[in-house]
Order: sequence, then C-alpha cells, then structure tokens
Amino acid sequence: MQKVCIVGGGLVGSLLSVLLSNRGFEVDVWERRPDMRTGAIQGGRSINLALSTRGFKALAVVGLEEEVKKVCIPMHGRMVHDEQGNTSFMRYGKEGQFINSVSRGGLNQLMLEKADKAGHVHLYFDERCDEINYPKGEAHFYNTVSGKSTVKQYDLIFGTDGAFSAARQSLMKTDRLNFEYSQSYLNHGYKELTMPPANGGGWRMEKECLHIWPRKSFMLIALPNLDGSFTCTLFLAFKGDVSFEHLHNDDEIKQFFTRYFPDALENIPGLVEEFKTNPTGSLATFRCYPWNYEGKGLLLGDAAHGIVPFYGQGMNAGFEDCTALNTLMDKYKNDWATIFPEFSKSRKPNTDAIGDLALRNFIEMRDLVADPDFVLKNKIDKKLAMLFPDKWIPLYTMVSFSEIPYSDALHTGKHHDHILQTIVSHEKHIADILDTPDCVKILEGYLG
Repeated sequence: MQKVCIVGGGLVGSLLSVLLSNRGFEVDVWERRPDMRTGAIQGGRSINLALSTRGFKALAVVGLEEEVKKVCIPMHGRMVHDEQGNTSFMRYGKEGQFINSVSRGGLNQLMLEKADKAGHVHLYFDERCDEINYPKGEAHFYNTVSGKSTVKQYDLIFGTDGAFSAARQSLMKTDRLNFEYSQSYLNHGYKELTMPPANGGGWRMEKECLHIWPRKSFMLIALPNLDGSFTCTLFLAFKGDVSFEHLHNDDEIKQFFTRYFPDALENIPGLVEEFKTNPTGSLATFRCYPWNYEGKGLLLGDAAHGIVPFYGQGMNAGFEDCTALNTLMDKYKNDWATIFPEFSKSRKPNTDAIGDLALRNFIEMRDLVADPDFVLKNKIDKKLAMLFPDKWIPLYTMVSFSEIPYSDALHTGKHHDHILQTIVSHEKHIADILDTPDCVKILEGYLG
C-alpha cells in the first residue's frame, strides 16, 4: 500500500484524502490549524462559498453530494440593491438552475468527519509544514502546540495548503530555473460582517438570492446561512477617496453605510463593532507552473491556482482538480510519472481561464449589474438561450451549471460579448420587442 502525504486539511485536502483512501492508499493529512471540529470556527475571513455543478460532481465521486446538499441554501439569482433601497432580481440561469450558499467552516467540518471515517486517513492538526524534499519524498512538520518536529517519508506528496502554500514554496526551491510563479493583488480588500436572523427567527431579506449592493468601484454582498443570518462582505479599495483608509471611528463607519448601504445598515446591528474587530483581508490571483515534481509531488487547489472569489468558483475549481486527477488515475492506474505531468499540463489553461473570469466578474458585480445596457444584454443573452439552446449557452451557465472546460467557456463568452454588443448597438428598439415574433427573426440573424 502506497503512503501518501497531503499538506493541508482544508476543503480540497479533505476531499482528496477521502478519494485516495477509497482507492486503497494510506493517507496522512497534515493541517497547520487546530482541529475545527473541536473548537469555534474562526470568523472574519471565511467568505461563504457558492457550490455549483463542478463541485457537486466531485462530491458525488466520494459519496458526499446528498449529505452536503442538506447544509446548502439555493441561490437562484442576484438581488440587486440600489442606493435608495430598491431591489431588482436577475436570475442566474433557467428555472431549476441555481448555485448554493454553504458555510466554508461547516463544509470543512463535514468533510473532515468523512475523512476521519474513511478507514485509511490519519489527521494531524497544529502541524506547520516547514519543508518538503520532493526528490527524497520527505515532509518536515513542526507542531505549534507541543514544539515537536516530525520528518516522514512518503511515496507521494500532495500540496493542498492554500494560496500561501508551503508545499508550493518547497516546489519552487526544488526546481527554481524551471518554475514559473506570479501573484497579482487587487487594490481592494474585504471585510466580513454579519446580518443576524430577524427577531423571532428567519431571514431579514429574501433568502434564496445572492444580494449585491453595486456601487461602481466597490460593493457589498450577502449570502444566506441556515440559521437565518447572512454573511455580508464589503469589497472596498484599501486607499483612495472612498476606501478603508477613511473608515476608522464609529462616525466614519456609520456615515459610510448610511450613504451607500442604508437598507443593509438597518439590518446589521453589530456593524461598527464587527467592522473594527474583524480583519481586512486581501485579494489576489496566484499562478504557477509546473504543479508537479516528476511523479512524486503535485499541487492542487489554491496552492496551484489561487483566484479572487468573484465567480464563486475557487472551491469548485479545486474540487474539479480532484475529479480530473481521479479520471487520470482510472486511465493510467498508478503511473504517477505520467499522471502528474499530464494533470499539470491539462488543468493549467482552465484554471488560468477561471482566474481571468473571476477578475472580470468583479467589475460586473460591483458596476455593470446596475448599468441599463448590461441589464439589456443580460436579457438578450437569456432570450437567445431560450430560443436557440443548441446554438447559445450563456457564459454564466457554462461556468456554473456545466462541466464545459473553463478555457472553452472563456473563449465562447468573448464571442458572445461581441454579438450582444453588436445587437444592442444596431437594434435600438430591441428592448421594446424582446417578446415579439419580430425579435426572434432579428436575433436569429445574428447567430449566422
């Protein structure tokens, strides 16, 4: 039985451990943080996750799909809030297509439980990865509670330890001349806030939506939780006229929310205290290549391709890594010298694409969803999909409700953007005739 080391017991690491255990491997999972099943989940940095088709496919592989669905809340579209508190609803896809709000911590706890019961998985917590010697198959850990150092030998080492990956750092040192790495930070950060349940229980807003307060260069979003609360996240520049640098005291914070998010303010009673207490997180895209060292070590998830959260695909892309690896294992059995390089090469274009799409969606969410031209193009986009389903699939549908490779979705989406802009520019009265037979003929003409 081959011995496997997984550095990082987060979402991707715990899923991978179950997958490999089910295939007969002896798996050690080493996690830097304490066991979240025995203590409070750290607040302030979680950003609720949006689970969609790619993620559920991976969960189905390890028999977790139905169990996870029980802790999800469906979100059928965006509820857009203007500065006067008026709302408008924008559906994500067709009837029955929705993304799912899920607590990062709650999901991680569930998956660690699954891993713990898998039979061949051993979980180690408070273990900081200090070094990985990929050529020797050695992993070095330091227990931050006991002060004990551990060095263990493994047949395979997987790095799933997130955007600031120690496994990636060691891989970079192993082959400096051939390893490409870049990190690109946004000048925006994020602050997490809590909208508690309504008095008497229940949700203060429509629960089956992702709520957005778009304000051109910044925005607030809110995702529902099972207990009736919403996890709210403010995305705002670090510096500038409207930025975090001007929000320090109680009055500045209250005035900012009163001006830009009045309907949210009245529903967040602990706003000021949370704003001052919760950390301000940074947002970055991380890219590297190759993700493997020969057939001995491999990076997955954010360790290989960290992205900003604006398409709700970070976790889904990491879970899809596990699905892709599982497929290659079916194809090549245990030929790791073939599997690891092929995985690295085949996944890289797709994760680069979703990284680009996530950056692009930030602009859409904070700015364009309130723009009349964008709203019209969105309606035409859905109309084309309804009228000509064999010829037209909206970009959001390709990304969130299908398994179409991200790179193909990005390419097709750019082509669609050109067509939609042409329609809006040339057909000045298209908004008035969208539901008429004349519109069908006009739109068909643009499909060629």
